[in-house]
Amino acid sequence: MRIAVLEDDADQLALITRWLEEAEHDVHGYKSGREIMREAARESFDLFVLDWQLPDVSGPEVLKWTREHVSKTTPILFVTGRDSEEDIVFALQQGADDYMVKPARRHELLARVNALLRRAYPRAEQTLLSFPPFEIDTKQGEIRREGAKIELTPKEFELAVTLFRNVGRLISRGYLQEMVWGRAGNLATRTVDTHVSQVRKKLDLRPETGYRVVPVYNYGYRLEQMTVQ
Repeated sequence: MRIAVLEDDADQLALITRWLEEAEHDVHGYKSGREIMREAARESFDLFVLDWQLPDVSGPEVLKWTREHVSKTTPILFVTGRDSEEDIVFALQQGADDYMVKPARRHELLARVNALLRRAYPRAEQTLLSFPPFEIDTKQGEIRREGAKIELTPKEFELAVTLFRNVGRLISRGYLQEMVWGRAGNLATRTVDTHVSQVRKKLDLRPETGYRVVPVYNYGYRLEQMTVQ
């Protein structure tokens, strides 16, 4: 999963990043509220980990902005030194999903992160996915439509799985690039667009067949499920 971490202490940021990366998450670290807000406006993340006290915009302000401008459902976990009941209640009432008091402990942090991700993305760990008329087998690397296997390259398959696991969700090109190709800094944006186009054609994703891929200018794509009359 792709996780954004807001922490102005360099050592704490490095520690949390290492724990999450060792758990096979893709982590993007930020040291200021404005920095993470700027990035969240143009990129997709599966979860946010926020500190409270920052040098510019506070964690609760980032939380409020994220809920108003980015997503009302993306999980948000506070990891902070503020331990009063009032602070915890305030953060949860403002839209945070969970709250940890520093010093963070590795196993507890990972358990809380994984619990939030399981609730928010129940399909993420499933190996057999059903999106009639499509059946997706992630172990075999196959997508079938009404029983007939659709020939896809490995990257096209990974891209299709990412889109279907996030059906209805707007996801950025950067997110797709990272999930399918990894952090390949020299990968052209056009490569993502070309692969999306191929997936659309090979799976025949259009309103008449139940699904369509909607491009969002200067951001990314959303796979939408249609109501077929």
